Parts: sequence; structure tokens; C-alpha cells
Amino acid sequence: MTKYIFVTGGVLSSLGKGITAASVGTLLKHSGMNVGMLKIDPYINVDPGTMSPLEHGEVFVTEDGAETDLDIGNYERFLDASFLKSANFTTGQVYSSVIERERAGGYLGQTIQVIPHIVGEIVHRIKLAGEGHDILVVELGGTVGDIEGLPFMEAIRQMKHDDEVEGTFFIHVTLIPYIKAAGELKSKPTQHSVQELRRIGITPQMIIARSENALPKTFKKKLAMSCDVSTDSVIEALDAATIYAIPVTFLSQNILKPIAKELELGELNPDMEEWDTLVKKIVQPKNKTVVGFVGKYLELKEAYKSLTESLIHCGAHLDTRVEINWVDAEEIEERGAEALLNDCDSVLVAGGFGSRGVEGKIQAIEYARVNQVPYLGICLGMQLTLVEYARNVLGLEGANSIEFDENTPHPMVYLIDNFLDQSGDSQLRTHQSPMGGTMRLGEYPCETKDGSLIQKAYNGAKIIHERHRHRYEANPAYRKQLENAGMVVTGESNGLIETVEIKGHPWFLGVQFHPEFTSRLQTPNASILAFVQASLNAE
Repeated sequence: MTKYIFVTGGVLSSLGKGITAASVGTLLKHSGMNVGMLKIDPYINVDPGTMSPLEHGEVFVTEDGAETDLDIGNYERFLDASFLKSANFTTGQVYSSVIERERAGGYLGQTIQVIPHIVGEIVHRIKLAGEGHDILVVELGGTVGDIEGLPFMEAIRQMKHDDEVEGTFFIHVTLIPYIKAAGELKSKPTQHSVQELRRIGITPQMIIARSENALPKTFKKKLAMSCDVSTDSVIEALDAATIYAIPVTFLSQNILKPIAKELELGELNPDMEEWDTLVKKIVQPKNKTVVGFVGKYLELKEAYKSLTESLIHCGAHLDTRVEINWVDAEEIEERGAEALLNDCDSVLVAGGFGSRGVEGKIQAIEYARVNQVPYLGICLGMQLTLVEYARNVLGLEGANSIEFDENTPHPMVYLIDNFLDQSGDSQLRTHQSPMGGTMRLGEYPCETKDGSLIQKAYNGAKIIHERHRHRYEANPAYRKQLENAGMVVTGESNGLIETVEIKGHPWFLGVQFHPEFTSRLQTPNASILAFVQASLNAE
């Protein structure tokens, strides 16, 4: 049977529950355990797919095509594993399932209530995510005391007494504020948060104390006593130079000892030597390269979380600090690409939705193409390479994507009406299709062309697999014109154009997929690694 570790948060949000959960999972995996991860989101949206990146951050796509919370990306990057749609669920999904079953007569006329029906559905989903694993680490989104989180708190409380559950361990991540005027660390917010948990019926067995200042031994003892945990179960979590240092920091405080004791796991000795070496190269690299990152959601960098993390992964393997020069696409429209990208070793144009900033991205692509600067275009960044080439090389005036101009005389990017989705079923898309769940989502195969940059990046692999999240496709009607003029299609998936390159350019690659979704600290994505190497060589 599966054992469960539940990670909750108190006092306020953004304390690092996701990094805590990922770090604990990483240490357990490196100890030889089969570890699963689950993120529970109390918001009522069915999934984050239609939520604004400026409000919620990045939408992470799993290999089976689920649009999930960005913490699933953290789990994959830390544990070097792929998780499926069962690794994330929301209040919206829970209620949808219960209501659907009620409408179908599945409850045989019962009055449907939060307890037992909603809570029962939550417990069922947690157990489903735990199947096949020695341990499931469960992160509960939100903060203790939130109204929307109460059914989930009740569910994990009940699991302490479930005969089908072999063991449970509760970790509470909380804030230890430092009052500068008084020169003191304060434990009272943590005490109140733990009291609220106890009122619900949950007694945390470990406190992860987030603080900007080191905790004195006397303070740790006071915190342990007031929260009714052992002193070795108070784990200090200070701000770190990189999030990838957190597992090593936790290990140095023997975080696994109380977990192993409570869950009867025996002595755990994780092998973190390779991990530690990579962390040192992140913190103190030998080399440096500057990437011009052209985007449109720069007010919230979390919107590009997987992509920025992938650059860190590649930097660690190349012993290089990848410095990001954030460039707002709309600012390029005002000031020009050269003024903003001249000091960069390479240019990366990220994905996005909507027309805002598109012309600025096209100018950035032209700058990289004309000036022979290493270029990587991802999703929309690939589609716009076709538009830029059509306008400025083929001379097709008014060329565009129908996403931005339905009446363009030269639709370089169009909406394909019928395609095979991730499960192999035929799916129909139109301009009127609802936004949620109507995109090409998940992992698809891509056949690479011999001698291409993309094939070389993947060590000669003729078929690669990468994840997608987009609605529009490159128009094959213009393929012959593009190739005759030097832009070559070097990757295809079931007849769809996946990657393009430019003959004679030192390094120019546009990819329809999102390579950042499969990049991990220990195994960086091949195409992004090749891009960073090209950027480093361009200095």
C-alpha cells in the first residue's frame, strides 16, 4: 500500500510549498523509493488552461495532454520524471465529477453533500494518484483557513484513519517573519497557523520554517515546543541562490530522519553527488552568455517558468551562466530590435496568444536572421518565422497568421479543421470552438530530417517526442516557396510542419512544440541545450 506525505501552507501564499514538495520527493527518489507527486488546486476552474498567465503564471502541459498547474513542472524538473493528468486536480474537476455522476443516477437518489460525497471524491482521486508508488507526496494549494480549501483538509484528515492507507506524514510550510524595528524573529504567526490546522483535526509532524534570517537553536526549540513537534522536525528554509539547492539544504538538516521514522522506511541515504555538482555550476559557473528573451507577459516572469528553468538546466551542463535580457515585444515596436537586442549573444522568441506584441516579435526574428545571430523560436516564435520570411524574403505583402488577420492574402499560419489529437482520435476545430481543451495538447512524435540542426541536437535521432500547446498550424501550401528560398522544413508530425531552419545561417531553429516542458536539471532538453551552446559559441 502507498504511504502519503501531505504538504500544507500557512500564514500566506508563495512560501514555496511546491519546491518543498519537489525537494522531499527528490530526496526520497534518490534514496531508491518509487515516488509519485500530486498537486491539489482549490480554485473552481476545471484547469488553468484558460486562465491569464499574468494572474496564474505558466500553464504546464503533461505528456498525456493535461493543462496543469506550474508546480507539476517543478515536480518533473526535480524528480526527472514525467507525470500524467492524475498528478493535478482542482475543485472544478471534483464538483464536475460529482454532479455528472448525480445526474446519471450514480448516487441512487441520495442528497449530495460536501461530506461524504465531495470529500469522498477527493480521497478517491488522491488514492488514484498514489497507485503504483511507494510514497505519494501531496501538495495542497492555498493557505490553511481558506474557505475553498476546507473540503481538501477534511479529506486528508480522514486519510489518517483509512484502512487502505499504510501511513501518513504532515508537513506544514510557514513563515517566520523578522521584525526589523524590534530585531526579533516571530513565531506567533506559525503558532496560530498550526492551531488552525489542529482545529481542523490535523497535527503537523514537521514544520518547514521559511525565513530570511537563520533560526537560532533556542528559537527552534521554542517553535518545536509550541507546535508540538520534535526539534529535529523544525527545518530551516532560507532564501537560496537557486531552488535546486533546496534538496541539498534539507538533506544537511536530516529532513529524511523523522519522515523515515514515522513512515517506517528504514535508513535512507540519498545519492545527491551528481545533483550537488550541477548546483555548484549554477551558483558559480565558469562561462557566461546573454540571451535576448522576447516575450509579452514580462510583468509576471512565472508565465515563462519552464523556459527560464530550462535555460538554467542547460547552463549547469555547460558550466555557463545564462543571463536573460528581458525584452518586451511591444517595446521593440517602438524602439526597434537592434536597440534592444544588440548586446545579446542570441535571440529567443517565446510562445503566446493574441496579437499584442506580434509585430515586435517579427522584428526580433528579422534582426536575428539578417545579423546571423543564433535564434530559437518556440510555438508562436516558430510560426512568426514563417510570417517574417514570407514578408521580407518571399515578398508576400500582407502575409500573416489568420490568428491575427482572418483576411490575410497569405495565411502562413492557419487553423486546421481536422487533426488527430494526443490520444489518436479525430478532433474538429473552428474559430468558434471553445478555448478550453480544444488545442493540440500533449506529446507527439516528430520525424527529423537528416543533416538538420534539430537531428544533430538530439544526437541523430530520426524520431523525437515533444509536447504541444497551440491551436494554429504552419500552412503547408507555402512549403515549396519557403524551401526554394532557403527556409527548410526539418521536422514533421503526421504531415504537420514541426520545425524549420534557414540554410546558411549559423544557428536558426523554429519549433512548433514546447521543448521547455521536457527539460530537467539532470537531463536538459536537447534543442534548448544546442541553442545555449550556439549562443555561447557566438560570443
